[in-house]
Amino acid sequence: MMPDAELNPAAVEIGSFFPQLPDAVWRALTEPDVHGRWLMPSTGFEPSVGTHFILTAPKGEIACEVLTVRPIERLTFSWIDLRARHPARWVVDWTVRRQGRGTRLLLTQTGFDLEDRRQQMARHAMERGWRVLLARLREELDRTEA
Repeated sequence: MMPDAELNPAAVEIGSFFPQLPDAVWRALTEPDVHGRWLMPSTGFEPSVGTHFILTAPKGEIACEVLTVRPIERLTFSWIDLRARHPARWVVDWTVRRQGRGTRLLLTQTGFDLEDRRQQMARHAMERGWRVLLARLREELDRTEA
């Protein structure tokens, strides 16, 4: 784990441990019916580089493009909130690593401009939102494992 001084203040970085194996966590990240239950429903998603898809948020839509896929290791996609008055392009990266009998998942969202007050507020809101969504991911994994 990096000391806080090494973390990028312009990024959201959240690590979580799940007792499930990496295959189960990867499935939750990449299967639309599963990620629709904990993340957001999607239209057009498939884990293939270059795929454009839409995530349906409670108050709008998020346009995404898959940038990186390394099965059961890494998924990266761009993220543009279509409802924003001043849309920004962020990048969301999921890194999956086996740790002991479970999985370490690292979520990193980059692209925030800390010189822009709106971007500062968006970064803090996204961090809070991701923490809620990761708790929902934990519930989904526990539910599907039971």
